[in-house]
Amino acid sequence: MSVLAHVPTAQGQPASPPAARRSRHRLLPYLLLLPGAAWLFLFFAVPLVQLAAASLYDPSGSLSTGYALTWAFGNYPTALQAYWPQFGRSFLYAGIALVLALLMGYPLAYAIAQKAGRWKNLLLVCVIAPMFTSFLVRTLAWKTILSDNGWLVGLLRDVHLLGPDGRLLATPIAVVLGLTYNFLPFLVLPLYASLERLDYRLLEAASDLYASPLRTFRRVTLPLSMPGLVAGTLLFFIPATGDYINAELLGTPKEYMIGNVIDSAFLVRLDYPQGAALSFLLMSAILVVVFVYLRRAGTEDVL
Repeated sequence: MSVLAHVPTAQGQPASPPAARRSRHRLLPYLLLLPGAAWLFLFFAVPLVQLAAASLYDPSGSLSTGYALTWAFGNYPTALQAYWPQFGRSFLYAGIALVLALLMGYPLAYAIAQKAGRWKNLLLVCVIAPMFTSFLVRTLAWKTILSDNGWLVGLLRDVHLLGPDGRLLATPIAVVLGLTYNFLPFLVLPLYASLERLDYRLLEAASDLYASPLRTFRRVTLPLSMPGLVAGTLLFFIPATGDYINAELLGTPKEYMIGNVIDSAFLVRLDYPQGAALSFLLMSAILVVVFVYLRRAGTEDVL
């Protein structure tokens, strides 16, 4: 038996803390988690269970006659068969917008993190400033910019990139541009956070070892910025896939995404079983895409 276990402190108390105090110390982290866990339970888990139940309602029900939980799993294949083009269009538009955002956002985040100097804070404010206004207002602004009588269409017609009757509004291009603009800050900010911590001495070392700029980027910069890249692409892609405002305001029914169908099912057609089934199908598809992406990116630990 250790002699130190019986050595009293200056106040005459045992050196080891009481068992009750140790127990409180162990419980403290869990107590701090309670408010957040309660919030998630009330406003995420409970509505999710209710939505799952609504997706299994009898499709012949209505608000006037009521809905019965008949475990109608046939709602899922029926909804997917009816609206698979909107599903594919949602992932296509979000994927194209993500590529455009990466082409613009990665150089922007790198420039702010490594080259901006004293202008860094100002440039960050410029990235975040559009988010100070309503999402709806920003999309309506793009509707004005892309209008047939706007300066952008006029410029493209003058340089013969658009025909005399060519247009941007109410086309897939307008929807993709709106998605790219509205969700770009969600990609830039995580990328900036990773690139800002990048040790510039590593880039100098790669240059001293005669690595080309492209090889330095591929072997040093890109791997070290991968956590921010993964987080940014997920924060961009997930809400862009479920968005419906851009397609509603900048497109036509031919450009509608699955978010538009879900919005119509709940608020216009009042078809709750179909709207809930489409919502769960969308969540499941996004989860599969995210899981495959994380596995391919070699970041299973992010899960």
